[in-house]
Amino acid sequence: MNDKQMNRHADLLAVCYGDQRYGGEKTFEENVLVSVLAGELKVVQAARTLHCGAGDTVLLPRNQPAILLKYPKDGTAYRAVVLKLPTTLVQAYYQQHSPAPTRPAAANVLLFPKNPLLQSLFASLLPYLELEHRLPDKLLGMKITEVLEILRGLDKQSDEVLADFGEPGKLNLVEFMEANYMFNMPLARFSYLTGRSLTTFKRDFKKAFQLSPQRWLTQKRLTLAHYQLAEQRKKPVELYLEVGFENLAHFSYAFKKQFGYSPTALVR
Repeated sequence: MNDKQMNRHADLLAVCYGDQRYGGEKTFEENVLVSVLAGELKVVQAARTLHCGAGDTVLLPRNQPAILLKYPKDGTAYRAVVLKLPTTLVQAYYQQHSPAPTRPAAANVLLFPKNPLLQSLFASLLPYLELEHRLPDKLLGMKITEVLEILRGLDKQSDEVLADFGEPGKLNLVEFMEANYMFNMPLARFSYLTGRSLTTFKRDFKKAFQLSPQRWLTQKRLTLAHYQLAEQRKKPVELYLEVGFENLAHFSYAFKKQFGYSPTALVR
């Protein structure tokens, strides 16, 4: 597993690849575009799950939690190009181009099936990974403009994601946590996404659930895991990432501590 990034534009453009299943929770501060070149990408959100194969491109909205799971397929390692869309450059674009009529901001990932325009776009980006010097800002701006024009031309809903520059407002804490507890985020991130300071988040959480956030999160994740093992017949290795654990060993330890038996006891 590896990520190859541009030297002077850290986290802006990368190639991700791996020959085994891997991944984890992500929340991006910028919108992110991912083009799957080989293998499969599974994107798990609170309300739905997407399976993306070779040739598919996905637009991941900023400040929206998702679990990204990457798999080899048919003996071919996972490989994808990842491009972050800097908010400052996207804002500059929309100052010159009016977005489509305003609708509620789209929280969901947008999926773009295989398309020659997107294929050509990402093929043109790959050589920049070899640069040892900074990509000129003017050229970067031109590439971002090209990206936005292509996305808007392929799907009008792109504006709902790309032109949403708002920061999270104060949300109903109970509703948000019940929908997003499986995402393995730091408490500071949960507090930000619910529009609270960390101190206020902890205070409101204790009032709403009568438990500390960490204890409540662990119990909810283990309950979900128990259901998936017992009722959906999943294996521990298939679910631990999707229920909010970083590794299988930690999941197995916490599960046995909670229920008195190992998760493999439920595998039939």
